[in-house]
This record gives sequence, C-alpha cells and structure tokens, in this order.
Amino acid sequence: MAGKIRVLIGKPGLDGHDRGAKVVARALRDAGMEVIYTGLHQKPDDIVAAALQEDVDAVGLSLLSGAHMTLVPEICRKLQEQGAGDVLVFCGGIIPAEDVPALQAAGVNAVFGPGTPTDAIVAAVRDACS
Repeated sequence: MAGKIRVLIGKPGLDGHDRGAKVVARALRDAGMEVIYTGLHQKPDDIVAAALQEDVDAVGLSLLSGAHMTLVPEICRKLQEQGAGDVLVFCGGIIPAEDVPALQAAGVNAVFGPGTPTDAIVAAVRDACS
C-alpha cells in the first residue's frame, strides 16, 4: 500500500458515548494514519457514504448500544454492494464473545473489547492494511 493508511471511525446508532472511539482515533492518528471521525448517531448509509467518499482503507465501528448484530452486518453488506468489500472493517465496544463469529461471517475482520491496548488495535489495522 502506498501512502498513509486512511481510517474512518464511525459511531452507528443511538449510542451517545464516544470516548472509546476518540481514544482509538487518536491512537491511529498518533501512529501516522489519517483518521476521519464521523461523530455520533450515524446511520449505516452515512457511514458507508463517508467511507466511499474518503476512499478509506479501513472502517472502525464503535458500539455500546447492543445494536451491533443489526448495524455492523448492514454496514458490511452495504460496503460490499458499493464495491468496497476490500475495506477492512473492525469494531469495538460492548460486544459479547458469542456474537463475534457472526460478525466475522458478516465481514468484520476484528473485534476489540473493552480494555484492548490501543497498540494492539494499531498493529492489527497496520498489518491488515499493509
């Protein structure tokens, strides 16, 4: 891959807590990646449109609302439909371990739970996008 890795950080749904998303965004930025943060309360269509417009290499989704099994697969499906199936999708937040296989089957490359060191997230994104 040539140039900086471009990552979009999205907060889909009605969850109003974005501290984790901002911590991850800052860690990725400090690691030399270009980061676009969409802000709170984004619809799946808005996140996909932003990812396409910004020509990102990865989309990170932060969810604490419990809607991950609805919103994340929808975003993955819409990325596929728009020809962006090669975009790395990772997510984090309050996601039960038993939901991870279904999310991976939907197209999520990695799921990071609470307390995951930011270095691990940076390394995973860098490895997958290089």
